[in-house]
Amino acid sequence: MNEPILTIVIPCYNEEEILPYTFKELKGLMSELVQERLVSDRSRLLFVDDGSIDQTWNFIYKETIQNEYVRGLKLARNVGHQNALLAGLFKAKELSDCIISIDADLQDDCAVIKEFLKKYHEGYEIVYGVRVKRESDTFFKRTTAQSFYKLMKLMGVDLVYNHADFRLMSRRAVEKLEKFEEINLFLRGIVPLIGFNSTSVYYERKERKAGKTKYPLKKMLSFAFDGITSFSITPIRSVLFIGLLSFFGSLAFALYFLCLKFFGDTELGWTSLITSIWLIGGLQLIAVGIIGEYIGKIYKEVKRRPKYIIDIDAYTFALPEHFKDSGGLEDETHFLERGEIFKSN
Repeated sequence: MNEPILTIVIPCYNEEEILPYTFKELKGLMSELVQERLVSDRSRLLFVDDGSIDQTWNFIYKETIQNEYVRGLKLARNVGHQNALLAGLFKAKELSDCIISIDADLQDDCAVIKEFLKKYHEGYEIVYGVRVKRESDTFFKRTTAQSFYKLMKLMGVDLVYNHADFRLMSRRAVEKLEKFEEINLFLRGIVPLIGFNSTSVYYERKERKAGKTKYPLKKMLSFAFDGITSFSITPIRSVLFIGLLSFFGSLAFALYFLCLKFFGDTELGWTSLITSIWLIGGLQLIAVGIIGEYIGKIYKEVKRRPKYIIDIDAYTFALPEHFKDSGGLEDETHFLERGEIFKSN
């Protein structure tokens, strides 16, 4: 059996602190995979720089010169984790039989990649990395994450519980993923829609070795809300439900006030009036906000802007031989300025 060509896609944004550790771990892993004949010696590590403002790209670029397994892809600007991941997946499928995505912090245990590949050899085209527990998370993060998965299930969205973006996909699966052309992509929800033969591999998530998380509370909430509104119209239907409740509630209050008037007890305070005004006003603003969110997504979709723009492609283009022989570091700046090899079409 021929060994498959594997590309491991690693999105990076301001990861200069963790990259030396990531390079070391993944290069060692790739060497083991090649020696054990689980993958071809043409397999690669593709680091995608998502418009970093630190030295991330310089680290990646130098590593592409010094190590045969490492390749780089530089995006023209920061487009977010999901789009950077897509850029890596779509580029990797050009030269790969299967692609694995993993975050640069390696909190997802890269040791289970061997299990991913064994499942791939068994015929599975999509293999999900699933956390067995969340003990390393804070109580708040663990509670909110579990609530998110439960809420998505309640809204009819098919998600793999405790799975993020650590997965293996065959080239055929990535080609089908590329047919999903919407701008508001939520990969955790879209990948299960492909429908190919899939399975899960379980692992324990590790602590971050260096650097800071790129998903603070604000981004986590935004990501969750994007996921909900991208895959479910339940929130906008809830507006109708709340409107109906308000309507029937107003009928009940009208009946109540008519009874008071009929029995002559019409001395009423301001509390009920002010409360009802604020309640109805708040519900209206919430309804307008939810509808506006969906309209905003429609606005983004109809413009059909590209999800990302590749600035430098050091994956599909090989390094010149004289550059490898000389080490390349002295001529690096001049080479990049000329852009004869790495500039993407």
